[in-house]
Amino acid sequence: MRNLFTSESVSEGHPDKICDQISDAILDEVLKQDPNAKVACETFATTNYLLIGGQISTTAIVDYEKVARDVLRKIGYNNDDYGINAETCRIELRIEEQSHDIALGIDLTEQLIGAGDQGIMFGYATNESKTYLPLAITIAHELVYTASKLRKQKTFKWARPDMKSQVTIDYTDLENPKINTILMSIQHDADFNDAEFKAYIKSNIMDKVALDFGLNTDFKVLINPTGRFVIGGPQGDTGLTGRKIIVDTYGGYARHGGGAFSGKDSTKVDRSAAYMARYAAKNLVAAGLADKIEIQVSYAIGVAEPVSIFVETFGTEKIAKESILKALDENFDFSVYNLIKELDLRKPVFLKTSTYGHFGKADFSWEKLDKVEVLRKYL
Repeated sequence: MRNLFTSESVSEGHPDKICDQISDAILDEVLKQDPNAKVACETFATTNYLLIGGQISTTAIVDYEKVARDVLRKIGYNNDDYGINAETCRIELRIEEQSHDIALGIDLTEQLIGAGDQGIMFGYATNESKTYLPLAITIAHELVYTASKLRKQKTFKWARPDMKSQVTIDYTDLENPKINTILMSIQHDADFNDAEFKAYIKSNIMDKVALDFGLNTDFKVLINPTGRFVIGGPQGDTGLTGRKIIVDTYGGYARHGGGAFSGKDSTKVDRSAAYMARYAAKNLVAAGLADKIEIQVSYAIGVAEPVSIFVETFGTEKIAKESILKALDENFDFSVYNLIKELDLRKPVFLKTSTYGHFGKADFSWEKLDKVEVLRKYL
């Protein structure tokens, strides 16, 4: 019996990703003026309509509606037929200040910041890919990224912004994983050539990405299995910030604490602690302490230090787990203040995270490998 694992991704034009991008674009615009702002911004999208709400406490003056329309334009939503139009859509704002009760627990002192909420977060790394991410989610991201890039370059005829991918990896031979199946659902114009459209996807997107990863091209192919995908975007399905948390992280290959990322400033440990856990796990794996590492961390609202930290190595550890825990404790500070300081999370860097995964991109501070040498001393 074959050992198969599947992950999915979605393009920037997917309804939920529209909302993630708008929420993070607003966060970035606020942080440009006020790095200490408290932001929890949510976006809802349906046919030619956006609702933007949440709690934002800031001195910044931001035109939230303009930010939202700019995001839609950049994606390519400029046509009423696409389900939402940056020029004509209706936008409602329901934004208020952060609860004073929550603020009491966060703003303790300048260097003693309490967690913005309780919760559990996970970070994960594996040495099965160059980015220390599982293969299935990495390839799934690359497929929709490539398809979107070709659409914007106008070389991918008939394609519209809303896209999804799904990749199944065959791990039966752990030393030689293979692609078993690739599924892509790509929104298209009503007047299109189905055979030419699918042939382009197979040769210019699926095969190209597979070969870029040094993998096989004799996989099973599924393209728009219903036979037609004209109605898409927020017209085909409503969108909501934070509804693609597995796409955003590890494609289901590692556990998830349940908290979404987009639209939240760094005092919200749902985001900042998950980034820190990924940073620690990636450095530990890159240093050779284990082939796979998953870190769980938990917090209580208003408390600066984590309640607990747990490490799982799935039997791939190269040294005693106690030594890995010691290396983690001696080299990574999970206090809320340090999460923000260590990863430089007061800067407006979050819009880049809201598409094609929050991990694996070299320019993110939580992806740096600056602790590898010191960690190798524990081997």
